[in-house]
Amino acid sequence: MFLVLPAAGYQPSDYLPIVIQFGLAVAFVAFAMITSHLIGPRRKSKVKDEAFECGIESVGNARTPISVKYFLTAILFVLFDVEVIFMYPWAVNFRALGTAGFVEMLVFITLLMAGFGYVIKKGILRWNEA
Repeated sequence: MFLVLPAAGYQPSDYLPIVIQFGLAVAFVAFAMITSHLIGPRRKSKVKDEAFECGIESVGNARTPISVKYFLTAILFVLFDVEVIFMYPWAVNFRALGTAGFVEMLVFITLLMAGFGYVIKKGILRWNEA
C-alpha cells in the first residue's frame, strides 16, 4: 500500500556522486562570491548606499502597521498550497492504492473543503469590508 524502498545494502560510496555535486556547488558559489568581491569595483556614494526598492523612493516610516488580513491570506495560501501538493503523489499512485486510497482522499478533500468553507464563512478573504 505504501511505497517502501527495498532493503538493499546501500553503501556510503553510493552517495558519493551526490556529495561531490553538493561540494562542487558550494565551491562554485564561494569562488564566485570571493572573486566578485576581490575584482569588483568599490564605488560608494550617498545615493548608492541608500535603501532601494523597485525604483520607488521610500516615503514615510517603514514600520507602519499592516492589516492582519494580509497575514491570514498569506498563511491560508501556504496551507492550501501544501495541501494540494499532497494530492500529486496520490494521483501518481492512484491505481496502486485502490479503493482504500480513493476513500482516504475523499476524506482528505472533505476536510480540506470544510476548512475552506470555514474560512469563507468567517470572511477572512474579504478585503473591502472594514
